[in-house]
Amino acid sequence: MEAANKRNKEILIGSHVRYSGTGSSGEVLDLRSDEDSVWAKMDTTELWYNSRYLELLNEDEYNRLKRRESRRKATKPSEETDDKENTKKKVEGLKQNLEDMDMSNELCDGGG
Repeated sequence: MEAANKRNKEILIGSHVRYSGTGSSGEVLDLRSDEDSVWAKMDTTELWYNSRYLELLNEDEYNRLKRRESRRKATKPSEETDDKENTKKKVEGLKQNLEDMDMSNELCDGGG
């Protein structure tokens, strides 16, 4: 089976590619075809991509993208923890505001 990208460059199993829609990159694990297109399965996402939207990457480009992704993932857990803590503080503040609210009969009625 022959898969080609939009520049008619051949994509093989083991090729390093980047999906132009999201920038996801990885190694091609498998190829499939249907009546409309040829599809390539990428190792990093385990998803199938239409080969026409894949860009072939040389070894240097691929390694550079992998290093950048690993640096991004290394910082992400601490950012997620900070986000969770901030959300938790906001929720606690909202709970406190609701507990302090006066719900007596002296408030405006709903009309009617």
